Amino acid sequence: MLRRRITDLLGQRLTDYPAVALIGSRQSGKTTLARSLDGIYFDLEQPADRLRLDLGWDEAAASARLIILDEAQAAPEVFPRLRGAIDADRKRHGRFLLLGSVSPELTTQVSESLAGRLSIVELTPLLLPELDSPTALRRMWLRGGYPDGGVLGGAGYPVWQRDYLSLLVQRDLPNWGLPARGEAIRRLFGMLAARHGQVWNASEIGKGLGMSYHTVNDYLNYLEGAFLIRRLPAYHANIGKRLIKRPKVYWRDSGLLHALLNVEDPNHLLAQPWVGYSWEGFVVEQVLGALSSGGRPVDAYFLRTSDQREIDLIIRFGRELWAVEIKLTTQPVDADMRHLNATADLIGADKRILISQGRESVDGGSRMLCNLPDFLSHIAAA
Repeated sequence: MLRRRITDLLGQRLTDYPAVALIGSRQSGKTTLARSLDGIYFDLEQPADRLRLDLGWDEAAASARLIILDEAQAAPEVFPRLRGAIDADRKRHGRFLLLGSVSPELTTQVSESLAGRLSIVELTPLLLPELDSPTALRRMWLRGGYPDGGVLGGAGYPVWQRDYLSLLVQRDLPNWGLPARGEAIRRLFGMLAARHGQVWNASEIGKGLGMSYHTVNDYLNYLEGAFLIRRLPAYHANIGKRLIKRPKVYWRDSGLLHALLNVEDPNHLLAQPWVGYSWEGFVVEQVLGALSSGGRPVDAYFLRTSDQREIDLIIRFGRELWAVEIKLTTQPVDADMRHLNATADLIGADKRILISQGRESVDGGSRMLCNLPDFLSHIAAA
């Protein structure tokens, strides 16, 4: 089994809290990771396991072993019991591990029943460093990071991704409360794919779907909560220039994006006019996923001025500000770094990073020219 980078963070949180919620999208590997911890496992989507937990609750709550509750949102009646068991012995840590794909029910139960008693950890699909292969980058960029989606080999892509999205449309999103018919969700998926990496325009999407922009924004909230979409907010600063204030929107998994856009293979991907947006979104997700798996709290933004100066990714670590430019080339030129520096000066960025597909990386302290694997290694070392 591949060792997930978040394993250390999960172990630390279990040491520090009575309960931990491991959340993330369907099929990202939550169950596999949890079962590797050798706890007592209950799948709460299964009636037999719900009954087994109900009848054996006192024994489970008293056990010295970790109790793993998969798909916890399927059994809301367990949350008051969890609160009672935790409050009866607040000094005992590492007792319960809850797994779930984010839904309104899970969010509500956690916030109302377990606030202050539980830590939340997000598991993304596979990250590039977890594969530890020199050939993994292009394969993961095309196929995405879902373990069963073809990134580990085999013929999963793109059939697996299309089936995955169909299941979300038919079952999960309606069960989580998304008030839209399947055909409307499919059309929204397609429109979001066509506008991947672009500034969000809810009114434009709404016109295409025959909906109000309020409704479209509500639907986007559901997709963001299901870990399908990332909304990257615009950076706000007083820099003497008009700034774009709407967020950018990305598909979080590049394999789902490419399946929606009917990309079959790497050569087909490179021939697309939007391939630069695809690469940008892939890098953004890998960087933010690596930071999250290391337990580093950051704020992430993009910047675009009215005169088209832009920084693809701005990362704030406490008082430190990093400006990241993403280029789909193996040979970035001096003008690329000059452009980045000039725009980064507007916001007083402490570090300027230009990420490309070049082979060599140069770390000059406040300036860094690198490829994606080297930058992810830099984050891990830091």
